[in-house]
Amino acid sequence: MLVYPRVKDIAKFMMSIKLPLATGIGIVLLASNASALPAFARQTGQSCVACHVGGQFPELTPYGRQFKLTGYTLGQQTNPLAIMVVADYAKTSKNTDSAGTTVSPLSGKAIVDYASLFAGGRITDNIGAFAQITYSFHDQQSSSGAWTGHLGSDNTDIRFADHLVENDQDLIYGFTLHNNPSVQDVWNSAPAWSYPYVAASGNAAATGAPPYLTALEGGFAQQVAGLGAYAYWNHTVYAELTAYRSTTGPLSALAIGNATGDSAHPKTFVEGYNPYVRLAYTKDWGSNSVMVGLTSFKIGSYVNDSNNNQPQYSLGTIKQTDTALDAQYQYLSEPYTATAQVRWIHERISDPNNLALQDQVSASLNSFRTKASLTYRSQFGASLSFFNVSGTSDSSYNPTSPSTTAVASATNSPNTRGWTPEAFWLPEPNIRVGLQYTAFTKYLGESTNYDGAGRKASDNNTLYLYGWYAY
Repeated sequence: MLVYPRVKDIAKFMMSIKLPLATGIGIVLLASNASALPAFARQTGQSCVACHVGGQFPELTPYGRQFKLTGYTLGQQTNPLAIMVVADYAKTSKNTDSAGTTVSPLSGKAIVDYASLFAGGRITDNIGAFAQITYSFHDQQSSSGAWTGHLGSDNTDIRFADHLVENDQDLIYGFTLHNNPSVQDVWNSAPAWSYPYVAASGNAAATGAPPYLTALEGGFAQQVAGLGAYAYWNHTVYAELTAYRSTTGPLSALAIGNATGDSAHPKTFVEGYNPYVRLAYTKDWGSNSVMVGLTSFKIGSYVNDSNNNQPQYSLGTIKQTDTALDAQYQYLSEPYTATAQVRWIHERISDPNNLALQDQVSASLNSFRTKASLTYRSQFGASLSFFNVSGTSDSSYNPTSPSTTAVASATNSPNTRGWTPEAFWLPEPNIRVGLQYTAFTKYLGESTNYDGAGRKASDNNTLYLYGWYAY
């Protein structure tokens, strides 16, 4: 799935946590876009709003979570294919830096951005899947200005699940094979399915996210394979343990579009098996649903050589340890539905060989995001999101990729915060039109003159208009 395209090379540090640009937002945004699958509606015989809150894809209702936890098997086998297309227009407030270099090459252009093919649903009584492959129409730009596209894997989740009900005991349990840490989660405070739900390729500000993300927030999406076991007891306690490894051999199918030696979409390799633990407590009553959760993720990754993008195994690894707290609330009633999510992630980075960091051997990164939405009759809605990133200043914190951010920080700081209001309209359940505005109050350490040449955080403010269609 399309996920956030991040800085292509943050002094090697981003090589360990970044998401490939095209697949990146394509992935988003995969997380964002990949949600409402018409094939699932056909399989269950339910409308889209049965699984998705007020039609606000990909936010899941309790029924939608049950459908996913039971392995996408509810209902009858039917046509498992679906397609999605996103067209958009993004406009950056000030699209050149002090040297006249373009910050966002697609700013001010109306484009067909990306398209996805989905295959998903019931395979057997206990096995089901969700798989997406995405084509980004504007992946790389040549020196002459011509664009080339890119086809790659998006979010994929294959499950075996069973459901045991006895007296006052209810247990759902299963196994999941997937390619993006947290894509297997069923709550929208989890990074892979969190806000923003739709975003633009080739324009970092239009993703509504800062230029630095933790390992949990897409840094290894479509780069690793995770095999996990989970259990959900009495619709109250959820527990999961997953191990992530490199996508080699047969598992390479989970990372199509990324290749060793590919400068545009290099493959990231990780050390051994890397643990991911998820715990959550949930409660549903009347029209209300609440969840509070804890996630721990620890991963070691190798740095690719800057000349040929080959993994340098002999140099050791960069260790990233993420601890996340999150919560979600939903009010589900007609004609109004309301949802709110909050997430805080603390990441510890250990780099004793200075493969990514330059000024020290350890650092930290903190990421905070909250979002609230209100929809009316599953047709009209509005959201407001706040994000804040803070962390250790380091000379490696200098984004250099012109496809995302051409302006570096004079203070070597990742500190960034801002707001994203959005209004959207669903004229049909499978059509969505939205307008977002991302306003930065701080960018890479400062509100004003963050590049040392007079550029303000607000110069990155971005207006984003999109149209989303699925069939």
